[in-house]
Amino acid sequence: MDAAQRELSDQIDDATQRLLGTIRVLAEPDLRAPSLLPGWTRAHVLAHLSRSADAMRNLLAGARTGQDRPAYASAEARAAGIEQGALQKPADLVADVAGAAMAFRTLTRQLPDEIWPVQVQILGSAPFPVGQLLTRRLAEVELHHTDLGLGYRPADWPATFAGLDLPEPMRSQRADRLTWCWRRVPRPARPASSSSCAASH
Repeated sequence: MDAAQRELSDQIDDATQRLLGTIRVLAEPDLRAPSLLPGWTRAHVLAHLSRSADAMRNLLAGARTGQDRPAYASAEARAAGIEQGALQKPADLVADVAGAAMAFRTLTRQLPDEIWPVQVQILGSAPFPVGQLLTRRLAEVELHHTDLGLGYRPADWPATFAGLDLPEPMRSQRADRLTWCWRRVPRPARPASSSSCAASH
């Protein structure tokens, strides 16, 4: 891991701690409330964050051993994993998010330098280097923290992420959040008071 990759890893650590600080106080009704993503509750968003970390870890493990190990068994398996994860109780879901994040971090910190350029893909995406998984994970954590609708807004993103040169589709996904959260409004007084911005679609 070179200096730039370690900096990205440190940013992921910081973003993960901010996310965990938000979700540790959530009660059951807060988890079942709608997120800013159409059709997903907050529990769905958090389950996705856990399973996407697992998927990225699958790619890392496959690249390290030279095996063709898919991120997900299929699109259907991805969807089923999210649905199942979203059923967890608050404490279990928080532990799932934290555990998946730590497992991903551990593997990235142990990855040999020669593995970072290896090409991988997620569910038929265009191939990209293993090193891009760090950028993808950072974007996942920052954007989906915003999607929870619990007061974490684009204005709260660190400058290092707000100005990061993201590849597509992450660049467009970040831009989408800026259009969703265009108003400066007070933060929720408590989790149950719902979102701080409204989705535009």
